[in-house]
Amino acid sequence: MRALLSVSDKTGIVDLARSLHALGVQLLSTGGTAKLLAEQGLPVTEVAEVTGFPEMLDGRVKTLHPKVHGGLLARRDLPEHMAALKEHGIATIDILVVNLYPFEATVAKPGCTLADAIENIDIGGPAMVRSAAKNWRDVAVLTDASQYAAVIDELKAGGTLSLKTRFALSVAAFNRISQYDGAISDYLSAIEFDEAAEVPTRSAYPGQSNGRFIKLQDLRYGENPHQTAAFYRDLYPAPGSLVTAKQLQGKELSYNNIADADAAWECVKSFDAPACVIVKHANPCGVAVGEGPLQAYQKAFQTDPTSAFGGIIALNRPLDGAAAEAISKQFVEVLMAPGYTPEALAVFKAKANVRVLQIDLPPGGPTAWDKGLNLSDVKRVGSGLLIQSADNHVLQREDLKVVTKLQPTAQQLDDLMFAWKVAKFVKSNAIVFCKDGMTMGVGAGQMSRLDSARIASIKAEHAKLSLQGTAVASDAFFPFRDGLDVVVDAGASCVIQPGGSMRDQEVIDAANERGVVMVFSGVRHFRH
Repeated sequence: MRALLSVSDKTGIVDLARSLHALGVQLLSTGGTAKLLAEQGLPVTEVAEVTGFPEMLDGRVKTLHPKVHGGLLARRDLPEHMAALKEHGIATIDILVVNLYPFEATVAKPGCTLADAIENIDIGGPAMVRSAAKNWRDVAVLTDASQYAAVIDELKAGGTLSLKTRFALSVAAFNRISQYDGAISDYLSAIEFDEAAEVPTRSAYPGQSNGRFIKLQDLRYGENPHQTAAFYRDLYPAPGSLVTAKQLQGKELSYNNIADADAAWECVKSFDAPACVIVKHANPCGVAVGEGPLQAYQKAFQTDPTSAFGGIIALNRPLDGAAAEAISKQFVEVLMAPGYTPEALAVFKAKANVRVLQIDLPPGGPTAWDKGLNLSDVKRVGSGLLIQSADNHVLQREDLKVVTKLQPTAQQLDDLMFAWKVAKFVKSNAIVFCKDGMTMGVGAGQMSRLDSARIASIKAEHAKLSLQGTAVASDAFFPFRDGLDVVVDAGASCVIQPGGSMRDQEVIDAANERGVVMVFSGVRHFRH
């Protein structure tokens, strides 16, 4: 049995080679890998000795040779293949260990030149991987160090690898090649070619978008029972995102659970203070901050107890026993937090169907976690895609523009900032009443901003919450004064909106007439 080892990332390669040698496998290798193995005292034959040709063109050509690819591609069950190998003095290669030049890491570096990117496009590696993966019945191909231990264990146990293992390794190899080629295509098709520019200008949106996602699980069904579905994650997921969650207990997550859980988690992790978000059908129906998880939950639940039934609950602090006891009194589909005390887990152990997820908060806090990450929002439309940057704008107090005669108090500014943060996560048209760090009424997803305002007022009435002195956030401008009149009639004393309407002055005049504060954020937060 012969193995060819040629790796850019040397992690674990010496131990793998040592184990293969102990099993009687002959080692072939190239360049730096061969040198490393020889330095470790392992008997290794350089590929150049097999092919009769030295590595050339600065290493661009070293394995592109029939004595390599013939040994990988020959089918052992076809006599004519084996006869051809014998005629040309080609020996079979039974195991291939290859990882590719670090193209993705190279182009991710600031200041990467086009020349550096091109030199890190592997040619011989992918060619060998494809040859071995195509001939998977006879050749095992390893493309990642995480595969080494299991392969060695299986070889030690039975002397060979099962067809199931070889096929799985082949699939992983073709997936890796797809990922690699996709990264190259993304980079090159985003380049604005300029022969004089050492570091090329890159568009955020490449000429060809090559999505690379890994399936986490098949789902029982999709949004509705007659639809099929599966859950995938990015090849390189952002830290602190839903796909990094660990499910501690409960039933399998459904399509709708996942969609709603993402909405709740994205909202709750945007707060610095202890916060709780309750989501129903993709909209926050209760959001609050408090001294700790218990108070935050109680305030969030108070906003709309009816809608909270069967909702998704997210907290940005570890859940303790007291908060768990309070939450356990309502019907909850999914519970998310960055951690749980033993007492909290004991509470939900008795509720085996509740899906309990643990997710680490992203590093750097809510205003810094996405810095440097290529986050995007993708929506399918017919046979196409809409791709945009993520809505990660964080409003600062100094960005606010007071447009009324009346100036906001410190408390009103706190309420306005809180309301604006919540409105960002409510489906358009969005109207959110808030006071003292909690939502008081949420109007979401209406075709008319006026109707959203009325619904928010009705929600507060049903929850027996007074809207007197509340702050209101509107995710987009008021096109007419009527929407402002509705929220002021309900009790609002201050309003935050983007501004930008041709009738802004009319709405400002109405706010002055009604004696309320109005500030412009200068930013719209449509969410469809």
